[in-house]
Amino acid sequence: MAVVKIEEKDFNKEVIESKKKVVVDCYADWCGPCRMLGPILEEVSGEKTDYIFYKLNIDDAEEVAMKYGIMSIPTILIFDNGELVNKSVGLIPKEDMLELLK
Repeated sequence: MAVVKIEEKDFNKEVIESKKKVVVDCYADWCGPCRMLGPILEEVSGEKTDYIFYKLNIDDAEEVAMKYGIMSIPTILIFDNGELVNKSVGLIPKEDMLELLK
């Protein structure tokens, strides 16, 4: 699997209406820790094939940021059947990311 970029207009269809487990990486192009988290997510997406992985540029997704209280990035949102089940703020190592997805 790979991490796929989505836009705010696709968020409901791809994440909320999904019947699958979804990980959303809320990032910004200017964010250093976000760029460091990218390769970690790519690795994890190859191991956790029961999840769909998306990247959402939060600079272009104000409604999502407000709805989920995203004040700092990177923020990882984890959904199951459209319900937010976990949230992580800040750069985390691969081991911690895998723990979140158990």
